[in-house]
Amino acid sequence: MLRWCAPLILVTSFWFANPVSSQDLGLTISPILTIDSDRVYGASLAGQRIGAELEASLQQLVRENRRIEAELETEERSLTEQRATLPADEFRALADAFDQKVQQIRDEQDTKQRELQSLRENDRRAFVDAISPILSAIGNERGALLILERRDVVLSADSIDITSEVIARINAAQEGGTNLSPGGGDDTEPSPQAD
Repeated sequence: MLRWCAPLILVTSFWFANPVSSQDLGLTISPILTIDSDRVYGASLAGQRIGAELEASLQQLVRENRRIEAELETEERSLTEQRATLPADEFRALADAFDQKVQQIRDEQDTKQRELQSLRENDRRAFVDAISPILSAIGNERGALLILERRDVVLSADSIDITSEVIARINAAQEGGTNLSPGGGDDTEPSPQAD
């Protein structure tokens, strides 16, 4: 029943005993590192740029929803005013058409919001893919076999958290002309090829 405890204790004792400070690199060497990817995404220049683009799209959708809402309210008031002057069956047809229109618009706007949410999730995944060379480099320098999301770890030493280092390297790469945005690559102009 407690067979899993022995390996866990062995791994735990190895882990707590192993983080050794490397004199020549000035870094903690550890088989396990942690990262706060939300902080990396929110604090790095590349993540902020992606976040700003998504926020702009979200604000555009909010403005569009408000405009549509105002138009529908105006149309509903006009329909309500016609109620007293129209035959019941005519008014009912107009009211049903209005209800269908409202439902169609609601469905369209909900679809736009879901697409935006999906885009946000895809961009975050693509961002992680784009920074994976940075993560790999840090992992290699620190002798890591595994990088875990900090929020999924119950207890860890601060010395194995690489979040600030990752942010610094992303920002340095971004400032150096490397585009770490989804679908990015290098922002610098390609060098002319010899004919």
